Amino acid sequence: MTCISYKKGYKYQLFTSYSVDIPIKPETPIESPSEFIVLTSDGKLTLKKGYAWDGPSGPTIDTLNFMRGSLVHDALYQLMREGYLDNEFYRKPADKLLQTMCKQDGMSTIRAWWVYKGLRIGGDPAANPDNKRPISKAPSQCPEHV
Repeated sequence: MTCISYKKGYKYQLFTSYSVDIPIKPETPIESPSEFIVLTSDGKLTLKKGYAWDGPSGPTIDTLNFMRGSLVHDALYQLMREGYLDNEFYRKPADKLLQTMCKQDGMSTIRAWWVYKGLRIGGDPAANPDNKRPISKAPSQCPEHV
């Protein structure tokens, strides 16, 4: 029998790589183990083709003016969960960046403010290193560690 390992919770996948300059600048460059996320020390974030994310979260709808910001925000939160960025230091700037990107992409100021406030109130678990997404196995006969 051949087993697969996967993570749940993703809705979208990049069809092409995406790079953007952001105000979050770590002391040393970061490349995630999956090699899908690269963040340089001068703030260039690159998300490579195939990167998967769950889109806007919470009681909201996935609109075009929310997609780019949610992509960047989810990648930054992933780097926090994986321990590459300190969530105590970088979470608020990541949340502000999402708000800014949504407004740049045409979201109303009021909705972007609510998005930011929602993240400040309920976003901590998603950035917490204790909440890494578990790896699931299939089919059910597969051992826990393949």
